[in-house]
Amino acid sequence: MGTEIERKFLVNRSLWHPPAGALRLIQGYLCAKSPISVRVRLIRQSATLTIKGPPSGAVRLECEYPIPLSDAQALLQLCKPFWIQKKRHHLRWAGRPWVVDEYEARNDGLIVAEVELTRKNEPVPLPPWVGLEVTADPRYKNARLALHPYESWKRSP
Repeated sequence: MGTEIERKFLVNRSLWHPPAGALRLIQGYLCAKSPISVRVRLIRQSATLTIKGPPSGAVRLECEYPIPLSDAQALLQLCKPFWIQKKRHHLRWAGRPWVVDEYEARNDGLIVAEVELTRKNEPVPLPPWVGLEVTADPRYKNARLALHPYESWKRSP
């Protein structure tokens, strides 16, 4: 059983220059209304089922399993219309891997960067395109974005 320790940040669009080679992802949530989420994800011709426990700051239980593509396609139909669609960029900054997600469809305009940590209070040098930290803000959790997309709240303070 794995543990995920990550910090999440908004990306400053004016300083962000996406690298070539983004991956397109579609993911849906079979369970998204509790602190526990169950997600199915398609990336190219591979699929996973992921279970995430309730967050405790930047730490949460995460179990991820490969599943057959046909199972993922069927499960995604159960999740419709609560899908997340995004382009994912993998890059390195100061020797550390980062993931930047550019959301599409109902979450268009939202760009979020994540960095995985090996321990809870690990110091992380931040790239210049990183803005406000949103690790503790539940609105930026993918399961929440599936139910309450960015387009519905991005104009509110």
